[in-house]
Amino acid sequence: MSVVPLRTANPAVTIRVSGQLFQGHLTYLDQVVRSATECGLWAIVDLQHVVELDRAALFYLMRGEGHEFAMVACPDFIQQRMRHERQAAAA
Repeated sequence: MSVVPLRTANPAVTIRVSGQLFQGHLTYLDQVVRSATECGLWAIVDLQHVVELDRAALFYLMRGEGHEFAMVACPDFIQQRMRHERQAAAA
């Protein structure tokens, strides 16, 4: 008889986002993230091909990162905007 170790982390699913990410897209993105969670999957949002986002999308990503989902391949312009918003909120 052999023992197979259990995985300590939940399996994950990658959600790839490309092009523009605006407030009108957030309901659908949130639905996909929640569906992953309901299936016992950790959602990883891949932002590599995002070229534009609005303030609502930026705040959605900031609120959800590390709590509801992880982010990978986040473009520099998004990271810079997140830093700016965090610094402004801290001031």
